[in-house]
Formats: sequence, structure tokens, C-alpha cells
Amino acid sequence: MREVLEQDLQKVLSDALEMLGTVERMLPMAADVLLHQNVKRLPEIRAVDREVDALESRIEAECLRIIALHQPVARDLRLVALVLKSLSDIERMGDYAVHVAADGAELAQAAPLKRYVNLGRMLERLQEMSGHLRAAITERDLTKAGEALQMDDEVDDLYEQIQRELVTYMLEDPRNISKSLTLMRVGRSLERIGDHMENVAERLPYWLTGQREGQIRH
Repeated sequence: MREVLEQDLQKVLSDALEMLGTVERMLPMAADVLLHQNVKRLPEIRAVDREVDALESRIEAECLRIIALHQPVARDLRLVALVLKSLSDIERMGDYAVHVAADGAELAQAAPLKRYVNLGRMLERLQEMSGHLRAAITERDLTKAGEALQMDDEVDDLYEQIQRELVTYMLEDPRNISKSLTLMRVGRSLERIGDHMENVAERLPYWLTGQREGQIRH
């Protein structure tokens, strides 16, 4: 039975990593729509988001099956709990990526207010953050989890900078208000993607050590 449980746990973890990797694939799609006005990719990113939703349902069912069949304890149970709690975070990340693409498609209908340099940087950092988070889970590495959290700090700083810039644009010319509000929403969506990755990263110490209070920031 132990061998079967190990196989089931590895499968559910692999599926969760696949789900995270699928969301990670959505980020350059959103960037392509937002930064390069490639609105043809909007249906593509929505299709991938449906893949994410299907993975969420499948993984949740598998976690519940593991609990019912194996009644896992200790670290095994903590792994199942990590996956179950993280599913909604990963699913929401996909939703926000679609929001970014949809807002990007709307913005593409007119000349850009400005070059979206900091939004591009946020997207780059989020991709790096997702890569570190996947590595942290795969390698059971809390140092990499800490690095992911540091990247989220940078995402937050970029978000605050974008908000200040856009307020200035609105104050300078009321005609900028509509585009500025849409760009603020884009920034907020990206910031929320980082927050959801942060939620997953902050659960790793409990899974790996059993300690609820884990310090992984450096």
C-alpha cells in the first residue's frame, strides 16, 4: 500500500506542477496581446485557461480519492493539503492572465498612452517567479521559494510605481483617464498573480518541515 500511496502522491504533485506550468505558458501570451497588440492570441489564452480549469477539477478529485483511500498522515497529508489549498491560487492566476490579455486587446484599439515598460517587467518577473516556484516544489528547496518571494517584492514595487505614474497622467490630461484606469487594472491583475504565487510559496515550509511558522525570506 505504501508504494501505491507514493505513486499517487507523486502523480498528484506532478499534475499540480503541470497546472502551474500551464499558467506560466499563459504569461507570454498575455504579454503578446498587451505589449505587441497581438489580439489574435486572446482566444488562445482563453483556451489554455480552460485547460487550467479542467486540471483543477481533476487534481481536486484525485486528492480527495487519496484521502479516502489511503488516509495519509504526517508529511503525506501535508502534501495533499498543499496541493488542495494551492489549486484555487493557481486557477486564479490563470484567470488574471486572461484579464490582462482582455484588457490588452481593449487597449490595442487605440494608440498607446505610453510604452508599457514596467508592465513588461512585471510580466518578466512573474515568469521568473513561477519558474523558481516550480523548482522549489520539485526540488523541495526552501531557498528557491525565498527567491520567488523576493521577486514578488519587486513585482509589488513595480505595481506601486505604475500606479503613481498613471495618476500623474490622469491629472495632467483628463482624456487619459479611461486608458489609465484600464492600465491600472492590468497592473492590479499582474500584482494579484504574484500574490497567489506568494501564497503557494509560503505553504512550502509546512509541507517540508511540519512547522507552521517558516521563515523563507532572505
